[in-house]
Amino acid sequence: MLDLGSTQLTMLWASMVLGVVYLLAAVLPSVGQRGMSWALGPRDVPTPPLNALGGRLDRAWKNFIETFPLFAAAVLLETMAGHGSGLAPLGALLYFWGRAAFLPLYAIGWPVVRTLVWAASLAGIVLLLIAVVPGV
Repeated sequence: MLDLGSTQLTMLWASMVLGVVYLLAAVLPSVGQRGMSWALGPRDVPTPPLNALGGRLDRAWKNFIETFPLFAAAVLLETMAGHGSGLAPLGALLYFWGRAAFLPLYAIGWPVVRTLVWAASLAGIVLLLIAVVPGV
């Protein structure tokens, strides 16, 4: 895997790549269902609804973009703080692998497991925030 000097920065890079996967997973069904003229047009009329899978992939993408800025900021803040807490690598790994598992789980519609995986990724962000505190 790419070595950026720390697990946290490597997981930040990997999460950015994962974000592109999320984006494509949402965009491709949207364009496929709504058509290229919709995708290229001004979208002045109400957006046609997506089927169940397309809707789940769109919601997964929106969920990713809600959590990724918090993760990115936590990684950068923890890196700048330089405390070297053992919680930081664990937090970064939890976030990345939780988000990697979340997309297919959401796509297939596993509600409880999906929520538990989402909670694990959120726990990763919390661990990164705790790691910023000196002495932790």
